[in-house]
Amino acid sequence: MGLVKLYTSPMKTADKITTVRIVLAPVFCFVYLMPAWAGSAWTVPVLWLIFIVSELTDMLDGMVARKQGQVSDFGKLFDPFADTLVQLTCFFCFILDGILPVPLFLLVLYREFSILFVRNLMLRKGVAMGARMGGKIKTVTYIAAAAAALLASSIRRLGFFPEAGNARIFSAVSMAATAIFALSVVLALFSFVDYVRVFRKSSPQA
Repeated sequence: MGLVKLYTSPMKTADKITTVRIVLAPVFCFVYLMPAWAGSAWTVPVLWLIFIVSELTDMLDGMVARKQGQVSDFGKLFDPFADTLVQLTCFFCFILDGILPVPLFLLVLYREFSILFVRNLMLRKGVAMGARMGGKIKTVTYIAAAAAALLASSIRRLGFFPEAGNARIFSAVSMAATAIFALSVVLALFSFVDYVRVFRKSSPQA
């Protein structure tokens, strides 16, 4: 596999579906951080729509790639890149909103940049390392943590319950989101060790 061929190959249908996630990531952030004067209740259905569509495209691009025989080295790198962009964007918004803790977000950030570095090293060997099972499981927990955090944000923005009750429910859901987020970080670190193991096995022995 040549690097020039990898980067200049025409974008396939599955890759175009993946691109939708990359476009939606900044849109999610913009809507989430809309000024207070614009109101917040209307953002809840919009944010959930963006979130759900993003995750559906994550399933759809893989299905299309396999069905149409479009599995490619470019797609193996492009798909996890889009996933990471969406996930980090969501987590960043929840961090700013005080729903998720900063230290856990930093661990996720360091892990994702480290994986990017390892993938680049593998690419120099002519190997496009796609997502492994540990990484896929980690992604599921990322999605669960983001969904729980978005639910907490929705509760606060909609204010369905009396003020004291709304605060208690928001706090409980936020704690659940943090617990899931912590689990996802642990799984992310384990999966990183797995990626490093694969990289070491692919390296020539001294």
